[in-house]
Amino acid sequence: MKRGEFFTLLGPSGSGKTTTLRMIAGFEEPDGGRVELGGRDVTGMPPYDRSVNTVFQDYALFPHMTVGENVEYGLRVKGVGKEERRRRASEALATVRLGGYETRKPNQLSGGQQQRVALARAIVNEPRVLLLDEPLGALDLKLREQMQVELNSIQEEVGITFIYVTHDQEEALTMSDRIAVFNEGHVEQIGAPTEIYERPENAFVAGFVGVSNLLERDGRRFTVRPEKIFIVDNGQVPSGLHLEEGTIRDVSYAGMITRYLVDLEAGGELQVVRQNLETTSAEVQAQRGRKIKIGWRADQTVAVKGEEEGK
Repeated sequence: MKRGEFFTLLGPSGSGKTTTLRMIAGFEEPDGGRVELGGRDVTGMPPYDRSVNTVFQDYALFPHMTVGENVEYGLRVKGVGKEERRRRASEALATVRLGGYETRKPNQLSGGQQQRVALARAIVNEPRVLLLDEPLGALDLKLREQMQVELNSIQEEVGITFIYVTHDQEEALTMSDRIAVFNEGHVEQIGAPTEIYERPENAFVAGFVGVSNLLERDGRRFTVRPEKIFIVDNGQVPSGLHLEEGTIRDVSYAGMITRYLVDLEAGGELQVVRQNLETTSAEVQAQRGRKIKIGWRADQTVAVKGEEEGK
């Protein structure tokens, strides 16, 4: 990976992403291959000799220490002098928007603030690589979304390479420069978020990263995203569409959008997403059982391999 990038390991539970992170950190030994950092083989080195730090989901703060003492801890272990420790800890806390919190105890902070302290404690050591193992998993949705923005901002400010583990597809798409999609110990695809989402290389990636429809027509296996599908109203057909007929089996009203599940006359089913510009919930629910025409452009479909073919 490139220096200074935000690189995410994305996959379901048990796919190998945390094990990979632990091998980079030095907590696990690989069965084969090497771990290199800046071109240097660190495979046999203990964790404390690698220029990496790890941020965990449970924060792992010392409850009896103040915020400042928690952030200074790694520097103290390394024998850094008291004044320099305090200066660097204060700078790290300012970077994570917690300047002035040095004398507080962890139990006086919110979950989001504790996560920032854990981040400050990691970056104060100036590692070449920061490893983050589902660090936002314990936060509620609103705070998690706020922390996603802040983590990106902090990463750009400090310029440290972040390797980030998550099973949350939206989080990976939102935050990453590049993503590696894991499945049963294999890396299925590596690429930028737009590449992973718009051009999945196989059925697993298409199905795991976001919602995707998988269809077979005329011997061709392909995916099309729900938001790329048009519902044809009033006989007005945009040019260049592949059209099919079907029946709306189910409708889910989700505020900004409505999700339709459509049984196709030619076989198969599709999820279709439509923005609720003027539609009310009552109008949406009345769509069940309605026969409709839907369509999509050929350039918005992606031919995919099966999961086994993609390995």
